[in-house]
Amino acid sequence: MHIYGIKMPLIRPGVDLVALTIERSKSSGNPIQNGDIVVYSAKVVGTSQGRLVDLSKVKPSKKALRISKKYHLDPAFAEVVLKESDEILGGVEYALTTIKKGVLIANGGVDQSNAPLGFAALWPEDPQRSAEEFRGRFRDAGLDVGILIIDSRTLPLRMGNSSVALGVAGLSPVEDLRGRKDLFGRPMKIKRLAVADNLASAAHLVMGETSESIPVAVVRNAPVRYGEGHVIGEAFIPVEECLVMHLMGKGKRLKKKPS
Repeated sequence: MHIYGIKMPLIRPGVDLVALTIERSKSSGNPIQNGDIVVYSAKVVGTSQGRLVDLSKVKPSKKALRISKKYHLDPAFAEVVLKESDEILGGVEYALTTIKKGVLIANGGVDQSNAPLGFAALWPEDPQRSAEEFRGRFRDAGLDVGILIIDSRTLPLRMGNSSVALGVAGLSPVEDLRGRKDLFGRPMKIKRLAVADNLASAAHLVMGETSESIPVAVVRNAPVRYGEGHVIGEAFIPVEECLVMHLMGKGKRLKKKPS
């Protein structure tokens, strides 16, 4: 398996990311091929879709003011996080622990790093739909590729960031290993392989987090199952079956949107 990044210019709202990706891959001397997996940061997709918030125009609520004081956040930023998150579970200094679209993520996916000064960048409105649309656009250009849309995240009790897949098209996001036998003949009972998330983290190593200007990566010859109809929802697990989340009582949560 090989992974390489694609350097991009500063992305602005309205840019055609697929066309730009194809153009940049060709000019790099390593054009995208059929069977590749093209990995996009959620931030660059959201930015291209105009998902930027001018924080100077945000009026913080009382709850945002309270949370911003407790966790040392900009009040306007805290307000955007409140609006973008489905649930807020707690926080640490400079970050809130949130759930958005079934993903445990910091700050509801809202980020100021590499966003224009005074702005916050949001996830795409629907990362899964964006992944499917991108796959269709590549097909229109004669390329049959898989698509991942990813964001960085932290894991419990681990320092630093890895990545999580938010949208997937053209490949299975999870490999079910239940029933397969180990070296000693014992069948697996609960084990699955987080294919999309592992690819996301591998691509993350190439893409970087600061000034690299590499919001797109290409994964070639990945050991995955390609196919139609796969969605990121296949990677979700119910709270009661989750090793970590089932421990968190609802009474401790700061916010829960009504279902």
